[in-house]
Amino acid sequence: MSTPRTSPPAADRRTLIADTAIDLVAAAGLRGLTHRAVDGAAGLPAGSTSYYFRTRTALIGACYARLAELDLGDVGDFGEIGEIGDVGGEGPPPPGPAPADRETAAAALAGLLHRWLTVGRARQLARFELSLEAARNPELEADFHRAGQGARARASGILAALGARRPEEAAELLVAWTDGLLYDRLAGALARSRPAPDLAELTSVTRRMLDAVLAEG
Repeated sequence: MSTPRTSPPAADRRTLIADTAIDLVAAAGLRGLTHRAVDGAAGLPAGSTSYYFRTRTALIGACYARLAELDLGDVGDFGEIGEIGDVGGEGPPPPGPAPADRETAAAALAGLLHRWLTVGRARQLARFELSLEAARNPELEADFHRAGQGARARASGILAALGARRPEEAAELLVAWTDGLLYDRLAGALARSRPAPDLAELTSVTRRMLDAVLAEG
């Protein structure tokens, strides 16, 4: 006697929907993000996405939360640097191990950026698309703001451990520069003509970034 097929748990379906929505935004921009498109790309019955996320705003909010979760998963592989990047958890993250010195921090941040510029490229493109939507839609602003606070809080703690006099200000600069580098390499005017991301070059860049923010902060 065969075992009846069961539907995946609701949490798994929500994750599948959010992942699929992020992929659609990365591939086609926000114009490609519809409930019907997510259903089709995820292989779900028609109406599934609208069942879990009734509005487009709710669906985009789910993307923010999932982006934070995925990026923090990446960060976990570089545990000594903590959550640096624009997408963080909901609220301040728990304290993590501080980097031993600037060289350790620079190498860890470079590794994180290299991942986001290569295997995580599509996800970062989706994040930039979605950030613009939050700037235009007050209903989404709070979700996006919440997603970025954990990153800044952790960056501030790391920079304080490295000797920053004003770690919160230094964290704002570092996050801004990190985002600027990602945008330049992924979507800037020279993005298509640049060579593939090089870890040694990124380490040199992140070392200079850290030196600059620590000198200022």
